[in-house]
Amino acid sequence: MKLRILALAAVLAAVPWLQGCYQCGNTAYLKALEKVGVEKRDLLVKRVDNAREAQEEAQQQFKDSLDEFRNLVGYDGGALEAQYEKLRSSYESSKSKADEVNKRIDGIESVANKLFTEWETELGQFKDASYKLESQRELRDTRKRVDGLVKTMKKAASRMDPVLERLNDQVMFLKHNLNAKALGSLRTTADSLQVEVSGLIQEMEASINEANAFIAEMKKPAASS
Repeated sequence: MKLRILALAAVLAAVPWLQGCYQCGNTAYLKALEKVGVEKRDLLVKRVDNAREAQEEAQQQFKDSLDEFRNLVGYDGGALEAQYEKLRSSYESSKSKADEVNKRIDGIESVANKLFTEWETELGQFKDASYKLESQRELRDTRKRVDGLVKTMKKAASRMDPVLERLNDQVMFLKHNLNAKALGSLRTTADSLQVEVSGLIQEMEASINEANAFIAEMKKPAASS
């Protein structure tokens, strides 16, 4: 155990740039980890866990952005520039979180493709037909679960784009018309934006729940599956 820990530390210390390639599914990174006993299956679960966390963070950030927008629309006082900056900053944070979610989903697909390619290759090495059949069934089921999860995650992620576009429009409009009249004209959009964000939150919640179920299933001992 100590030797494995030291080996892992040596790999990461000697090749620090590999960490930066984690999200892109860099082959060298995967091979380096496998040398110290970390399998693609474990990496897949880790990627799903990371994507789930990114979705949770994005979910909260979009809620915060909606609150900032509603606060600004209902604002009745001076220093509009400061209020505008809060909204602009909140929008930028939302966009950053959305980009992170999409990057994490790409990371899941990348390592999953490598896992399934390796799995299919190893099927040809079986001598026992019953073992091969069981492994084929497990591969089919795992691929189906991953495909379903990625589809759900992408569906939820796609709901972020129209909300970001709407928020960006509001930010630019306020930048060009930073006055009480402009705020008044945005009041009618607050309710529709609330509906869009609420729909996004629901989609992301469903995706997060599916990710949790996937992680739990993949972590089950083989004997109990």
